[in-house]
Amino acid sequence: MKKIYKSKIGLELAIPLVLVFGTVLTLTISQEPSWIGIVIFLPVILFVVHMFMTTEYTIDNDKLTVKCGFLYNKTIDIKSIRKITETNNPLSSPATSLDRLEINYGKFDSVLISPKQKSEFINEIKRLNPNIEVKYKNKQNEALNT
Repeated sequence: MKKIYKSKIGLELAIPLVLVFGTVLTLTISQEPSWIGIVIFLPVILFVVHMFMTTEYTIDNDKLTVKCGFLYNKTIDIKSIRKITETNNPLSSPATSLDRLEINYGKFDSVLISPKQKSEFINEIKRLNPNIEVKYKNKQNEALNT
């Protein structure tokens, strides 16, 4: 059965982007409108919004597909996942929040994701591969998922 988990949109990422884009766009429009600036800047804003709106994680049979816009599309065999760790790692990744899960798979590979329903996501992955080690940031989250 196919399950799609949308990425959580974190205010810690969205607010700074809105402030920066809003300020630059306001300055571009208010001080002698520069149509070239608007024509260049508007696609950048649309690109970032597109990335935020299309970041999702799909579990289909024994595969996890991580998708972020049209730039990132990776399929991971769930049987190759070794460990899932709760983290706030700010590295660039297909995650739209800093409330993240690091998924270690294969020998040395990993990806950072941020599903909205983190507990449900972990439980579904663990159901498909009970050998996965899960490391929680705090005991309360661990108790909720056992």
